[in-house]
Amino acid sequence: MRSDLDNRMSRSSQTKSPSCVPSHELFNEMDARLVQAQSPGYPWLMKHAVTIFPTDYSMPMAELGPAVEERGFESLWVSEHSHIPLSRETPWPGGAELPKMYYDTLDPFVALTAAAVTTTKLLLGTGICLLTQRDPIHTAKEVSSVDQISGGRFLFGVGAGWNVEEMRDHGTDAATRFDLMEERVEAIRTIWTQTKPEYHGKHVDFPPMMTWPKPVQKPHPPIHVGGGYPGAARRAIAYGDGWMPIVGRGDQFEQGIGDFRDAAKRAGRDADALELSLFGAPDDVDALSGYRDLGVDRAIFMLPPVGADEMFATLDTLARHTA
Repeated sequence: MRSDLDNRMSRSSQTKSPSCVPSHELFNEMDARLVQAQSPGYPWLMKHAVTIFPTDYSMPMAELGPAVEERGFESLWVSEHSHIPLSRETPWPGGAELPKMYYDTLDPFVALTAAAVTTTKLLLGTGICLLTQRDPIHTAKEVSSVDQISGGRFLFGVGAGWNVEEMRDHGTDAATRFDLMEERVEAIRTIWTQTKPEYHGKHVDFPPMMTWPKPVQKPHPPIHVGGGYPGAARRAIAYGDGWMPIVGRGDQFEQGIGDFRDAAKRAGRDADALELSLFGAPDDVDALSGYRDLGVDRAIFMLPPVGADEMFATLDTLARHTA
């Protein structure tokens, strides 16, 4: 019997995304085993990461990166919003009042570059890049540039967005944004992996070109698709290398994890190679163990946009999961 996830698979689910070389091969299985050996009772092989809305009033990224790396976290992720229209037509999925940090966040690629030049092993990701609001040719160049500067440590988290009026200002129709994102991912992957790339789709169309640099990671940086179940899970299977649901958004993703893995196998994907990252993970060992048992590969804790003193205290509290 086919599940709802199978029935909603897009046309590109039949095209297998090439598996990626692990980012810089820095936080590998041996690293995780050492963490486990030092921390009995903690989730087996679960990676621990943090995410932030970087702002002009939060701890500078060039300082935050080393602080995160020194405390043993595997990766640092940043959010993106180009702007927030004052009409505020679209309800925020996270609650009633949209937090100030959504208005104030820095450009994610600039922010991650600042962290890249002051770290050596920390993986760096967009969580998420609003690809429906970005030019794919320019974005392919930005990802390749950060991957080059960081020595192959970039994780490309993408999403279609929720703020209808924000995407509308970029010329994006909310009704077709998921198809648009799929084509932009495909086009970007083509630019990364071909010497003379060209792409011809309904939403993205360009003739043969030449563009460098290509990413350090081969065939390309891993693509993590953000969003809830079943939509984002389906899209991750179709053209991603991982799925990133947000905890507490009411989409019953816990019940969908098993279906996600099963549907990936039926689509011809290597289900074990598709990473499952939990955004907004709770600071709770028992809860993390439960998510580990469900198949979560990475727990991503939310950091507040605060100054150094408060940030150090928050990181020290969360670091007990990595010690």
